[in-house]
Amino acid sequence: MKEVVVISGKGGTGKTSLVAAFAALAERKILVDCDVDAADLHLVLNPRIGSREDFSGGKKASIMEERCTGCGRCHEVCRFDAVSSLADPDGRRFVVNPIACEGCGLCARLCPAEAIRFEPAVSGQWFLSSTPYGPMVHARLGIAQSNSGKLVSLLRREARELAEKEGFKLLIADGSPGIGCPVIASITGADLVVAVTEPTCSGLHDVRRVVDLAGHFRIPLLLCINKWDINPEIADRIEQETGQRGVRMAGRIRYDPAVTKAQIMKTTIIEYTGGAISADIRALWRNVVYALG
Repeated sequence: MKEVVVISGKGGTGKTSLVAAFAALAERKILVDCDVDAADLHLVLNPRIGSREDFSGGKKASIMEERCTGCGRCHEVCRFDAVSSLADPDGRRFVVNPIACEGCGLCARLCPAEAIRFEPAVSGQWFLSSTPYGPMVHARLGIAQSNSGKLVSLLRREARELAEKEGFKLLIADGSPGIGCPVIASITGADLVVAVTEPTCSGLHDVRRVVDLAGHFRIPLLLCINKWDINPEIADRIEQETGQRGVRMAGRIRYDPAVTKAQIMKTTIIEYTGGAISADIRALWRNVVYALG
């Protein structure tokens, strides 16, 4: 099985729209949305949830009032101001703010009365769904919940297991934007990375970082310049500079308002229009298939 991950140096470059188009073009594939901080592939692919599971990204502390002696040791050692003191007629009482708690566990280790629970906390859910284009593994984080890459790794593992079980030959992942832990979790072990950028100065800066990241992990990288025609000079500069670093072009995609209209209609750009932009994406997909071997 081959795995291709589409990423970008920042959000809003058209990465997810491109993944949705790939979903419409590819055969015998499974889809996974690794952009769990701002998951929106489901807005286009209309998944039908088949199963859901809770996800715990870490642990949270909570104080057992019946054991607490009010010594205040937890308040003293918490560096995140997550433990606060409440006025109580019978003495001091302490509580943990679950949002402020970073899950380090220091308070639980140092509590002399062993009055602090330190247990896994549900921070989101992940889903196995069906779409008109094949099965999809995706997730939703809870409000104010962070993503360290653990959830991304879980989604990719589940997608791979399902692909092997069902005999799928291709896994297409919508990766996280940027270059942080979720991105590293998105691309590690992949066969190919497709980086999507825009013809702007910030786009050039971001794609440099993506090239460095893929190079560090020695993952083959193809470049896509989206909306290249809004600034052809910068598009040429991006292609020239990345080419000098050995990056191959997957292709260029022109600007077309039909992309937004397709999103509103909850469909892929490939199915929405057979115009020139669809031809751009089809040509790009052929280059991706060729690079995958």
